[in-house]
Amino acid sequence: MALAAPALRRYLLLLAQEHLEFRLPEITSLLSLCGGQFSGEQEIRVNSPFWILNIPSEDMARGLMKRTVCAKSIFELWGHGKSAGELYASLKNYPTDKMLPYLQSDSTYKVHIHTFNKTLTQAQKIKKIDALEFLPFKGKVNLKNPEHVFWILEDYGMNPNDVPEEPIHLYFGRWIADGQRELIESYSVKKRHFIGNTSMDACLSFIMANHGRVKPNDIVYDPFVGTGGLLISSAHFGAYVCGTDIDYNTIHGLGKASRKNQKWRGPDENIRANLRQYGLEKYYLDALVADFSRPVWRTGMLFDAIITDPPYGIREAPRRMGSQKETVKSVERSTENHFFVSSSYHLSDIFFDLLKFGAEHLVMGGRLVYWLPIYRPEYTEEIIPRHPCLKLISNCEQLLSSHTSRRLITMEKVKEFKDQDENSYLLDGQYMPYRGHNSFREKYFSGVTKRIAKEEKDNQK
Repeated sequence: MALAAPALRRYLLLLAQEHLEFRLPEITSLLSLCGGQFSGEQEIRVNSPFWILNIPSEDMARGLMKRTVCAKSIFELWGHGKSAGELYASLKNYPTDKMLPYLQSDSTYKVHIHTFNKTLTQAQKIKKIDALEFLPFKGKVNLKNPEHVFWILEDYGMNPNDVPEEPIHLYFGRWIADGQRELIESYSVKKRHFIGNTSMDACLSFIMANHGRVKPNDIVYDPFVGTGGLLISSAHFGAYVCGTDIDYNTIHGLGKASRKNQKWRGPDENIRANLRQYGLEKYYLDALVADFSRPVWRTGMLFDAIITDPPYGIREAPRRMGSQKETVKSVERSTENHFFVSSSYHLSDIFFDLLKFGAEHLVMGGRLVYWLPIYRPEYTEEIIPRHPCLKLISNCEQLLSSHTSRRLITMEKVKEFKDQDENSYLLDGQYMPYRGHNSFREKYFSGVTKRIAKEEKDNQK
């Protein structure tokens, strides 16, 4: 006999109003990581800070909040409506037996009011709290250290220039847990020991780890590791991390510093020092000087996640090892006795190598998370690189300028890699559109040049 599915309980998720496109894939990925799934019955208004979720248990809700950086708090939802009357009617219909454990006479509580897009006076807040006197509160009020915290949440819409007199949605619930927003400040790049020109913003680093469903004891790899910013977020969640990069100076912490008013990097500026700074050194496997276009790993499934930000020619040039017989881009000197010849590494080749590597070296169900630069006037979904072993999970845009952006692509390995998959893209009729990525740098700077010319022309008027 089939077991009955656990009854879903309703929770209210309060989200931060930044990186809006990234929020749904993060929450969906984390729910699946916690053993749940995102139901089509969820009440989601994508750009709203308030989402109603159906989750099997409070433990799963707490597990979600231990990871998310997109959500602020989660509440057990007792009632909601589009007016105060609807909210009160909803609360009166909520089962009393689910309320009573938190309203006992020997307990303490407080009621907090949160409004979106409007500020209330203290008198208005007290009036709204007093209107809930029909609820069977028997405990004592304790504003400093209550056992239970209840929230009234009011949504006054998204337009700050047209705020309604009354809220358009109201919610009441019991606070369960807060998200991990404090990680954004504690892991801020501004406070980091070792940074480079392309060090990833802390919030986006954690979002990438969550999209990749990184979990304790995973092995996570970054093939364009740079200063290791993406390793840090994965290590924070208990994964063992490693990376490669073609830049000898960056891997060894040598050369010119990226910080203002600092000419050269210090003796202890390196990736290991970054992980040591956050107490994560035990999760650091190693970082190697290697050319990603040339195989250095044994065949087989090695990594639970590949999380990376490939170079696309704006702050860092895409490079691979060259030879004197090729059209040489440069001969670089990294240290007194270290030279190498580099040549251009086309973006289309980078992404094909990346997808092929993920298809070959990810475990089944493992995820590849990477940034794809886009020239927006020419964007269509057809230019997203594909591979028969990888399923596209999400595609989120971050604007860089009026005409350029980068998209965070998340793919999951759903098929074992076979020899015939090695060059499968060459047989794909969609191969040619990918070549457009190669001219991203020229398109990016052509837009910058046009904008500067326009600003100069406007200043002359």
